[in-house]
Amino acid sequence: MATQSRLALVTGGATGIGAAIAKRFVQEDIQVAICDVDSENGKKLATEIGATARFYKLDIVDESEVNAVVDNIFHEFGRIDILVNNAGITKDTLLIRMTREDWERVLRVNLTGTFLMTKAVAKHMIKQRHGRIVNIASVVGIIGNFGQANYAASKAGIIAFTKSCAKELARRNIMVNAIAPGFIKTRMTEVIPDEIKESYLKLIPLGRFGEPEDVANLVMFLSSDGAAYLTGQTICVDGGMVMQ
Repeated sequence: MATQSRLALVTGGATGIGAAIAKRFVQEDIQVAICDVDSENGKKLATEIGATARFYKLDIVDESEVNAVVDNIFHEFGRIDILVNNAGITKDTLLIRMTREDWERVLRVNLTGTFLMTKAVAKHMIKQRHGRIVNIASVVGIIGNFGQANYAASKAGIIAFTKSCAKELARRNIMVNAIAPGFIKTRMTEVIPDEIKESYLKLIPLGRFGEPEDVANLVMFLSSDGAAYLTGQTICVDGGMVMQ
C-alpha cells in the first residue's frame, strides 16, 4: 500500500456500522486498517474493498495485543490519521438478573477497550501532531435503557472519556468526538422482538430506523478538515429520538 494517503483504523470493522465506516473511508480514498476478532468477516470485507484495506485480527481487551497491532499498523503505513473506536458488545438483562461477569464483560470491551485503543494510537498521533478520534457511543449512554444497565454505563463512560481526551489532546491538533447512534439496523438490533422495535419506532420523529451509512457519513465528516474546530462533542444520529 502507498503511504501517501491518510490511514483510518476502525475497530469492530468486520460487520455492521464498522463495515459501513470502512467502506465510506475507501470511497474517499482513505486507506483502512480493519480490526476485529471476527476474522472470517474481516478478511471477506478487506477482500471486497480491495487494495486500500487490510484486516488485522485484534481483541481490544488484550493490552499487549492492542499495542503490538497498533505499532505494526503504524510501521506498515507510516501513519495513523484517524481512529474509530466502534467495537462493542451487549449482554442485556434486568439489573437484578445481571451477573457480575455480564457487567464486567460489557464494560471491559466497550469502555476499557476504547481506552486501550485510544492510548495506543494517541502516542503516534501526538508525534504526528495531528489526528482525528471518533468514539461510537449510544443514545443509551445519554438516556439509559431498560435491561441495559451495563451497556448504558459503558456508553456514558465513553462520552465522558471523549471529553477528557479532547481536552488533553487538543494542543496536539488531535480532535476527539463521539457519535451516539440511536436505533441502527444491524445484526445487534435484528434480534430485538418486533413489538419492541415498533415501540422504538414511535419515539423517532423521522419515522424510520437508521442505516449504518447514516453513522458512517458523520464519521467521515468528523474525520475531515471541515471539522477542524470541533472537538469534545457528542452528536446523536437517531432520527430525532433524543434532543438535548
